[in-house]
Amino acid sequence: MSSVERSRDFRGPRAAAERLWYDPVRWPSWVDGFGHVVRVEGEWPAPGAVVVWESPPRGRGRVVERVVSYEPAVGQELEVEDERLRGRQRVDFEELEGGVGVALTLDYRLKRGGPGALVVDLLFIRRALGESLNRTLERFGRELAAELELDR
Repeated sequence: MSSVERSRDFRGPRAAAERLWYDPVRWPSWVDGFGHVVRVEGEWPAPGAVVVWESPPRGRGRVVERVVSYEPAVGQELEVEDERLRGRQRVDFEELEGGVGVALTLDYRLKRGGPGALVVDLLFIRRALGESLNRTLERFGRELAAELELDR
């Protein structure tokens, strides 16, 4: 199984960051490669809940995220699956003085194997996934800052 992890620190309260993170309606503004929500099943973000979403053309296609675990003020773990991979994604929130640390981890396995799959993963896919996590966190930070500015 391959893994990528990225983290960032943001200004503002952890509660505001969690509220934004767990709101699928807001995902189009900050989740990299996100198109639109197809459906939400269950009590998101609680265990057992599912969000199905679609990416824009030439993206990931249909993505299914099922909540494995959720602990308020700590984080959430999801089973994720799209056309190319299956894995687990975790978000962790850490209370900081004057802010919050957000860490994203994606452990994944490519659905299509073959002799060159490991090389392709090492050279291209892992890097692309890491860059996508970076873009998500960067946009999340901008969205969080804008939301906190509006709340003033």
